[in-house]
Amino acid sequence: MSLFKKIVSKIMNQPEDEENQSLEKLGDSLRNADLDYKFAQLFTHSGGFFNYCADEAEALQTLNQIIKIEGIRSIFCCDKELRSFLDVVKTQYTNDLELYNDAAFITCEYLIAFDGRIMLSHNNIKHFHSSRLPEKVIVIANISQIVSNLNEAMSKIKRNGNVKNLTSISGSQNKLDAPSKNNTKLFLLLLED
Repeated sequence: MSLFKKIVSKIMNQPEDEENQSLEKLGDSLRNADLDYKFAQLFTHSGGFFNYCADEAEALQTLNQIIKIEGIRSIFCCDKELRSFLDVVKTQYTNDLELYNDAAFITCEYLIAFDGRIMLSHNNIKHFHSSRLPEKVIVIANISQIVSNLNEAMSKIKRNGNVKNLTSISGSQNKLDAPSKNNTKLFLLLLED
């Protein structure tokens, strides 16, 4: 058997959960790392685009670059404070999710370091299911929103009161997500508090 055939055979016979095992291995190797570093590594490993921003001015500049590079024309944004960012970069937005939106600009509840996922609720995406979000999602968050695991996030949510429509999203490479569009691009603008 030729080397090429051996490689193809090996690739074709790999278990489907190899990506999950690789994520788990990376998570284990980062067990003692700082939460922000661990989250960033696992988030990018799952296909997300991580952008550290020292302040709001840098976040605005990064947002503007993403909009231009990705050719974004209309954004779903239900957060009044975030709309001021979009006004500055002169990008059209809607308060409700519309079929013609080619991106969403949202906040989140928590960033989960355990697996690099982003937790959302009705505060971030209203009553819409995460699978209905556009192909490009831009999330803005603060470092203080990073938690070690889902249990910690749920404990904090219970303390904060009535939060509904809880879900989580991750980069397009993560095989743990429910089946959805394979070409979703997830951008994170992480701000210093």
